[in-house]
Amino acid sequence: MKIHPVRVHPSQDALAHEQQLAHQLARVAVDEVAVTDEATDMIINRIIDNASVAIASATRAPIVAARAQAGSHPASSSGHGALVMATGDRTSVEWAAWANGVAVRELDYHDTFLAADYSHPGDNIPPILAVAQHTGASGPDLVRGIATGYEIQVDLVKAICLHAHKIDHVAHLGPSAAAGIGTLLGLGVDTIFQAIGQALHTTTATRQSRKGEISTWKAYAPAFAGKLAIEAVDRAMRGQTSPVPIYEGEDGVIAWLLDGPDATYEVPLPEPGEPKRAILDTYTKEHSAEYQAQAWIDLARKLHRTHPELADPERVASIVIRTSHHTHAVIGTGANDPQKFDPQASRETLDHSLPYIFTVALQDGSWHHVDSYTRERATRRDTVALWQKVSTEEDPEWTRRYHSTDIAEKAFGGSIEITRTDGSVVTDEIAVADAHPLGARPFAREQYVAKFRTLTEGLVDPREADRFLDAVQRLPELGAGELDQLNVLTADGIVTGDDPEGLF
Repeated sequence: MKIHPVRVHPSQDALAHEQQLAHQLARVAVDEVAVTDEATDMIINRIIDNASVAIASATRAPIVAARAQAGSHPASSSGHGALVMATGDRTSVEWAAWANGVAVRELDYHDTFLAADYSHPGDNIPPILAVAQHTGASGPDLVRGIATGYEIQVDLVKAICLHAHKIDHVAHLGPSAAAGIGTLLGLGVDTIFQAIGQALHTTTATRQSRKGEISTWKAYAPAFAGKLAIEAVDRAMRGQTSPVPIYEGEDGVIAWLLDGPDATYEVPLPEPGEPKRAILDTYTKEHSAEYQAQAWIDLARKLHRTHPELADPERVASIVIRTSHHTHAVIGTGANDPQKFDPQASRETLDHSLPYIFTVALQDGSWHHVDSYTRERATRRDTVALWQKVSTEEDPEWTRRYHSTDIAEKAFGGSIEITRTDGSVVTDEIAVADAHPLGARPFAREQYVAKFRTLTEGLVDPREADRFLDAVQRLPELGAGELDQLNVLTADGIVTGDDPEGLF
């Protein structure tokens, strides 16, 4: 890897395109280095993972609305259009990416990468796959495009923190998706450079979408970034240009949205000819909850077995979770969001409440993507009583490990101290989730397939599930125009077509 220093330049510097970060990202995208077998296998795993969670959310209101919007936009005159997950409807490419992006993101149940910032790099797959279907690309084309999308997003997340400035993390997704699409289509470096700049310029937004009363927009935000990335590529292909320098300009992203005119970031990017392996640094979720809650669900399940009395609020005086700053400030009590303790809060809010998640997992000894979020579950009297006794604190050592660049010591957990009403104390700790590559039960192909079958049971005919799994595991063999096989259809009667009315 080579480190690229990035800083603000006044306009009078006339910073050459080749010296700009967006151009360096484009250079990575056009590098024709082969994708390794290990990375290819993980790309297949993540396509399975995305399909799992997209189908599991197929009847939820945000997805129904997004599909209805997509259905109002038929395939364009150029290309074949792309397929909408669950229904198989063929729509305009950017709207198929929109609908599928919302479906993938809704349950907060697919892959993650956390470093200087945080991300869900699987959000790159819906727009890149949609363009691949629209253009009749092959399986190897798709593999190369997805490898680029993951590489660019992970490298940006390693170096540039958006959260500190309350900028939503999808600001890294727009550029990565545009770069991945550029690789897929074999575009030139200058075209991809312009597309990346446009995608970044149009996808910067505040983090209020993940704060306080969290709305259904949380699922739409990455889909919006993917849709805008497709549109940016289209404009760039037609010769249209972007604001430059988009990162380094004196009125650009770094100067006014991030660390300011005196800041310097160091972005790691592959050298020419170096394989794009960043997807191997990412990890998926066993549980449908914000990633920083994954390890805590696993620890709560363990404590449920070893100390079942802790499920009783009458037996517990306090529960203190000591963790990283990021976990404390985003999903813990450091966020200062009273909504995180509200039994009437939205699913999106509860999914970002570590006190709620830990409480339910401790009492139930399990976590379910639907049952753990029902209004009945959230308002149970003993749950509310125990929930109110949970607090989080930042621990500098867990913060250090959270930000460590050493994958072997990087951690997303912490320690816990539970004080019983009799004065006795239970302590424990966990560094990573069980499903993490360094966890107790790392996810491999078997677990991805099992997750797909579990989440699609009763929603997808077993023969359709088998067909999809066979096709996706033959991804490197799929020829031009065969990527429609990666769509999954729900069984008859699951999607009713009773869509909400809107403008389109």
